[in-house]
Amino acid sequence: MLQQYNPKNKDIIVHVGGELLPREEAKVSVFDSVVQGGDAVWEGLRVYPEGIICLSEHLTRLEESAHALAFTDIPSKQEVRDAIRATLEENGMTKDTHIRLTLTRGEKVTSGMDPRVNTKGSCLIVLAEWKPLVYDNATGIKVISSAIRRNGPQFLDSKIHHNNLLNNILAKIQANAAGKDAAVMFDQNGFVAELNDVNLFMVKSGKVYTPWADACLPGITRGTVIDIVKELGLVIEEHNLSITEFYNADCVFATGTMGELTPVVEIDGRPVKNRREVFDLIHKAFQAVIPSLCEQL
Repeated sequence: MLQQYNPKNKDIIVHVGGELLPREEAKVSVFDSVVQGGDAVWEGLRVYPEGIICLSEHLTRLEESAHALAFTDIPSKQEVRDAIRATLEENGMTKDTHIRLTLTRGEKVTSGMDPRVNTKGSCLIVLAEWKPLVYDNATGIKVISSAIRRNGPQFLDSKIHHNNLLNNILAKIQANAAGKDAAVMFDQNGFVAELNDVNLFMVKSGKVYTPWADACLPGITRGTVIDIVKELGLVIEEHNLSITEFYNADCVFATGTMGELTPVVEIDGRPVKNRREVFDLIHKAFQAVIPSLCEQL
């Protein structure tokens, strides 16, 4: 599913390094760390009429990711909230909005890898766009297995929500070439980790399973779904899961901020059984809990 340009975003205002700038003027320096080495952390936020879903959790992950990368001047959560509020108010956005929140290590005095040449402080970017959910929850998505492995913590820890996304992008390129919506990425041992952009769950004989969050991001929506499954009185287990187990599942679905909960209807050309009774129960509960998960700025 290819995201489309929305003409409503032509004249949006973007927050960059403390300034609110028109889209065409919203830029960072060629010396910024995100340009030089993808040296930045990010979060995807979704705006509902009730507020921003799981905002505190996202801001905590942004802060902890920046700390893990030894950023020296991480803005406070209140400063980030203020920047988000100003951006949304400037654009008149109160719903149907996706925010790409990025914190770079900032501008360097000269090109190079050494963080000691970053002397101008970190750069916060708040990019808010009018954007629908990335996946169609009614029709579901078709996926393929990717040859590209997801990084494990011995290489680059997925618990750091960093901007080095080339593994995921290469997997997405494979999915595009195959005419599918997304790619299943495996860990170094060949077990399913996640899709190239969202987490995965499967249902088998009434039980819900999800891969260990070792070589994948332990997504915030993933955590919400695990809590919901427990509250519904269903069994939820984290396991090393092979692609064969996903082939033979009763239902498979993906979770993420940009797509909420999305059924996977085909894997490597094999139709998923799509027995959606358990999924529909979880999805209905998720929709019901959204207002209580949203925070006002």
